[in-house]
Amino acid sequence: MTRDDLRSAVIDALLSVAPEADPARLKPDVSLRDQLDLDSMDLLNFIIALHRALQVDIPEADYRRLMALDGCVTYLEEKLGSTPAGGGR
Repeated sequence: MTRDDLRSAVIDALLSVAPEADPARLKPDVSLRDQLDLDSMDLLNFIIALHRALQVDIPEADYRRLMALDGCVTYLEEKLGSTPAGGGR
């Protein structure tokens, strides 16, 4: 799975908890919680959506790495052993 594929999966998971979000306006290095006014249940549902979509276990200790778009994509890339081919860095 490329970095672009992972980014799309992250955005899809975000839209499942914040359907009013505009993906084009997301800043990659700013907290998703701050940008989208997500509460703790929204964040948990976002992580569950990622788990279901990508079949990846995300331990609670790693949740902080998923708080910004780029951090989330990088974490998933590492966790899934994805290659950056086609997605670039």
